[in-house]
Amino acid sequence: MSNNLLDTSTWLPLDGLAPGFDANKATPVQDLAGTKLTVKIDGGRSDGGSFVFEFDAGTVAWSAGGRSGEDRYEAFAVAEGLYYAQWQSGADPEFSVSLFLDLDFGRALFIGAVLGHAEPGETAVRHEFLPGVIAGSEPTGEPVAETTALIGRRVEWVYSDIHAYEHIYLSPQWYTWQCLAGPERGLADTDTNTTFQIRPGIYVFTWREKVIPCGSVTIADHRDVRAIRSHGYLFGWDEAGTEPVHFTFGAHGRLISMTAHTPELDPALPLG
Repeated sequence: MSNNLLDTSTWLPLDGLAPGFDANKATPVQDLAGTKLTVKIDGGRSDGGSFVFEFDAGTVAWSAGGRSGEDRYEAFAVAEGLYYAQWQSGADPEFSVSLFLDLDFGRALFIGAVLGHAEPGETAVRHEFLPGVIAGSEPTGEPVAETTALIGRRVEWVYSDIHAYEHIYLSPQWYTWQCLAGPERGLADTDTNTTFQIRPGIYVFTWREKVIPCGSVTIADHRDVRAIRSHGYLFGWDEAGTEPVHFTFGAHGRLISMTAHTPELDPALPLG
């Protein structure tokens, strides 16, 4: 990488970041194998809003939002009864699925990611967020919904022995990242984000980068701010911009500071 950190043309491509970045990834689990789940998506949809997922030990047969397939997946245990499954579509490698299943509370969140080429004012990755409930369950707790709970937090994330970053959660639309250790050390940017609460203290945090054509979906348990655990994936183009790159990772985090704004100036307040 050039010593000129402002020269974004020299920033590391996504496939250059991948080696070793997943060192702190949790061991995938097979807890979903043998289950067939139907998720009723909130709100009216022309397809009826019923998404179906049938898991075995290595693959998931799925039908969601007009797409379907049978693909290899990874699943991670986030908390008791709460799982995160991730896969890339074999039929369309420029589409990937993040699925969050709260079996104890009967709720779910489906995130479809479409990888394209950025147009002015857009990012290469676009996310569609579809909360819902698991059919046949009695949903309890609060519905899965967008949240401003992370705003004002500054969190240090360690992805491996050599990769570390910090995130500063600025507003419902923006966050800032800075690389503290690793091949991107010294780089920083502010990118667009969207955050959902799955359970109190457990959040799905997503972002879409404008310099490197990629996006990410993560889920993190912030209930102990001194020992935060996250699971997630990155999805974007390789250095040539011709082949999708898709890989999962994990991180250990801790809250390093909290910003308290003057109440009427709080960036969590609605715009306008």
